Amino acid sequence: MTLKERDIEQSLLKKLDELKYTYRPDICDKASLEQNFREKFEALNYVRLTDAEFARLRDDIINADVFQAAKSLREYGHFQREDGTPLDYMLVNLKDWCKNDFEVVNQLRINTDNSHHRYDVILLINGLPVAQIELKTLSINPRRAMEQIVQYKNDPGNGYANTLLCFMQLFIVSNRSNTYYFANNHSQHFSFNADERFLPIYQLASEDNTKITHLDDFAEKFLAKCTLGQMISRYMVLVASEQKLMIMRPYQIYAVKAIVDCIHQNRGNGYIWHTTGSGKTLTSFKASTLLKDNSDIEKCLFVVDRKDLDRQTREEFNKFQQGCVEENTNTETLVRRLLSEDYADKVIVTTIQKLGLALDENSKRNQQHKESGRLTYKERLEPLRDKRMVFIFDECHRSQFGDNHKAIKAFFPKAQLFGFTGTPIFEDNATYKQIDGTVGSYRTTEDIFEKRLHAYTITHAIDDRNVLRFHIDYFKPESANLETPEKAAKVSSKGKKQTQVKPSETVTQQAVVEAILDKHNAATNQRRFNAILATASINHAIAYYELFKQIQAERLAQDPAYPALNIACVFSPPAEGNKDVKQLQEDLPQEKADNQQDPDIKKAALKTIIDDYNTQYGSNHTINEFDLYYQDVQQRIKDQQYPNSDYPHKNKIDITIVVDMLLTGFDSKYLNTLYVDKNLKHHGLIQAFSRTNRVLNDTKPYGNILDFRGQEASVDAAIALFSGEDKNHSREIWLVDPAPQIIEKYEEAVAAMGEFMEQSGLVCEPHAPYNLKGDTARIEFINRFKEVQRLRTQLDQYTDLDEAQREKINTLLPEDDLRSLRSSYLETAQRLKAQQGKSGEESSEAQEAIEQLDFEFVLFSSAVIDYDYIMGLIARYSQNTPGKQTMSRDQLVNMLTASSNLMDERDEIVAYINSLQAGEGLSEQAIRDGYQAFKAQKADSELSEMADRHGLQADTLKAFVEAIFDRMIFDGEHLSDLFEPLELGWKDRTKAELALMEELVPFLQKQAQGREISGLAAYE
Repeated sequence: MTLKERDIEQSLLKKLDELKYTYRPDICDKASLEQNFREKFEALNYVRLTDAEFARLRDDIINADVFQAAKSLREYGHFQREDGTPLDYMLVNLKDWCKNDFEVVNQLRINTDNSHHRYDVILLINGLPVAQIELKTLSINPRRAMEQIVQYKNDPGNGYANTLLCFMQLFIVSNRSNTYYFANNHSQHFSFNADERFLPIYQLASEDNTKITHLDDFAEKFLAKCTLGQMISRYMVLVASEQKLMIMRPYQIYAVKAIVDCIHQNRGNGYIWHTTGSGKTLTSFKASTLLKDNSDIEKCLFVVDRKDLDRQTREEFNKFQQGCVEENTNTETLVRRLLSEDYADKVIVTTIQKLGLALDENSKRNQQHKESGRLTYKERLEPLRDKRMVFIFDECHRSQFGDNHKAIKAFFPKAQLFGFTGTPIFEDNATYKQIDGTVGSYRTTEDIFEKRLHAYTITHAIDDRNVLRFHIDYFKPESANLETPEKAAKVSSKGKKQTQVKPSETVTQQAVVEAILDKHNAATNQRRFNAILATASINHAIAYYELFKQIQAERLAQDPAYPALNIACVFSPPAEGNKDVKQLQEDLPQEKADNQQDPDIKKAALKTIIDDYNTQYGSNHTINEFDLYYQDVQQRIKDQQYPNSDYPHKNKIDITIVVDMLLTGFDSKYLNTLYVDKNLKHHGLIQAFSRTNRVLNDTKPYGNILDFRGQEASVDAAIALFSGEDKNHSREIWLVDPAPQIIEKYEEAVAAMGEFMEQSGLVCEPHAPYNLKGDTARIEFINRFKEVQRLRTQLDQYTDLDEAQREKINTLLPEDDLRSLRSSYLETAQRLKAQQGKSGEESSEAQEAIEQLDFEFVLFSSAVIDYDYIMGLIARYSQNTPGKQTMSRDQLVNMLTASSNLMDERDEIVAYINSLQAGEGLSEQAIRDGYQAFKAQKADSELSEMADRHGLQADTLKAFVEAIFDRMIFDGEHLSDLFEPLELGWKDRTKAELALMEELVPFLQKQAQGREISGLAAYE
């Protein structure tokens, strides 16, 4: 028997009573909530406030800004009493959150003029609502559950902006069997935007990553009073730079606790095995900041092994907490900060090279100090020798760590060393190193760090959907099919002369380039994402760069409309005494070795590459400031997102050619493909592959790997090595199903959709969904076709489909039919989505199903169809010039209606197209100007009609709207001014205002096109 919400609620209240929460049935509305808070505040701060003082305090602390309210919850406040005396106060016991007062209320109603919302269960700390639990009876899609919370927050009179509900930190959603939780946030971080990128939704897990989903078990583990207090006080992070609340994932919390406990108990060293992409920077930041308040610890150093990672880590730390760490510009700065007693210098981010130089008495700078009679760095650091120091190493398996490990242990005998790694060194992937003493040996991560404190492997992360699986295409280019002998000789001669690459290698490389150019659109979802080409040496990288230029130039000569790819290339130059480059190359062994041979040739090639880059992107980088060029390349890869009219394709990088760079430590959600023409194995292979598997949305179903060296055995060995405990099923967890299996699923999904249409008395044709009767049938179509589209999106990105497979996919659902069905989906989905949160004429069962629907519009977006592309097509339609690619009016409209990119503007664009005549000969600029004028005229007419419907003066309403857009602020008080001439009573005026807002809010949102108007959310 399915439990009702009321039954689940009563069961939860009983459980919370067992956990020693005080149940307060008397707190049922805004007034009783405030009175209870007053009593708790006065008891905590040993004060009695007058009614006027409390009212002023209440109004001071209530803040519609979620981030600021969260800050004030965690800080001391200042208040001036009526007699002029200051009151420094706390909202909660900041020193020991476990000693606060924990209560539970249910069915709280926030009564306002506009709302009578009831909230299922709310947990209070010292009278402040901090966690809201919404209970459901149906199976919950977590994204839909989150969307429902967003809708509650946006409802008029919800209380989150103007009552004590502003202190809400966490939302929990459960149907008793499945439980999810997530952090509260600003609307810009707490919404469902066009790209469908969400804040993380969590499921609780035990230390071995076993899910804890049943509400009773979740409450026992998560809602215990002290645990909830720690979750909010210690394991939530307020990201100042983004004004965003983050809550740490369970495995991150276990890792932090393990490190802190190990230090508290002084139990030696340890390492954390958390897979690449699991957020170890946040974990290490939280561990470091918690140690900051440990008086037993002198310093905590977070140590990275490259200058770019030093910068990246500092930026991340300072993003979490502004000014948290400063840059160590050189070893002198590092030594000064090590000796500083300033609290701000207790946590230091540095590179292993600077630390090594400080402890190496034979370094050049220390020798200079000796010769001048000054103390060496090492001598100056003597006062720290017997202090308790903590060193946290990022990617602790790096090759150069051995010497520094020995130096740190020798100089800091009381130090504790902790390592973070996504790919530990085991016996199978260990290399021959001298770590301690004089005898070399094979050393593992455990040899160096003694014990593993916590593990969260890539198998766990894929299972949790924290990272993506991989699709691997082992592709061997057939050179003979791609070349004529004469052309091969010409290319190989050119390659040998300029790049020192053997002729046979150049021929193979040309075949690889041809294959990449042919496969790239499919691999990257029609260039929605970008790719890295990993090469075996600097010479190979240069040769590839030249081949891409040459072959694309040939294709452009044959077809001026050929859409050329933007190719970048990055490798380190010869160091030539440059300290920054020398430091950068410490973890770039291939590049460091390559630069010892023919450095002038490599330097000249890199200069040409940078010059080309400057021409393409309008930059002015030089080889002398290589790091700035390298940073720019990284940023462009991260800024890839499509569609983005502010960042057109000419500014994007499609493929970046590398040797060692970017294959470790670099993250971008818009990088989805790795082309491999170098030998990889063990941790190097996993690190490189993991550049592609960051989660974005359903348009990126997996990370794509195209391996041109047939390294299947190496891949299988790496999967077995790093899969953790579940080695038997790791391959099927890590890798996507092969194409034949997905085609079979696709065939079944198409057939199931056809059977459903037949049962509805319709033939499965493009426009049949418009004839479906009733919302129940439309819901079924939405779910059926969404599955079809999801599988098609996966198949479209498979690079190893043969012609027979492609033909079968198209036969199952021809492209024109698929496009028309997409259009039907979008129109039907928009109609149903508009019904969510509103009671309709449908049965309660159908309405409940509508409420649970999860629409995935991003599945129907196109990487190509953005505003610029559509304006260009309309201009061609207008010009109707022979020889140019033109579309008919119907084709243009069909393309628009089948893509979700411009859903908000689609009706306007279609109407504009219908107002034009083919052959008018308008330029693209004239089309753009004409469209803006068309939109303005249409908006003006809509406002006039709206004013007429509501008995208002058109000019007055238009002036009101113009003021909103001028200031980007919606002021509700001015809304009443509109209705003043009508002389309505307050009840009628309130009703009239709400009726107007029901039409005006969608109008404002459409005109704003994604810009956030302050104050509008309360009326959504």
